Amino acid sequence: MKEVKTLNQKLAELEESTEWFYSEEFNLDEAVKKYKEAIKLAKDLEKDLENLKNEVEVLSQDFSK
Repeated sequence: MKEVKTLNQKLAELEESTEWFYSEEFNLDEAVKKYKEAIKLAKDLEKDLENLKNEVEVLSQDFSK
């Protein structure tokens, strides 16, 4: 079963991944793999934020009635 991560967990993971590129651990062999993982994570976050935005809009419409 796939673990469902929260928005905060995904943001923390993306931040950690970004920090790796500036660390002394950086190496070109692993950079491509980490970059692809970071792009996928960023796309997942974008999708999550869009869904959250839609939920807020629906709730706002409900309260304005």
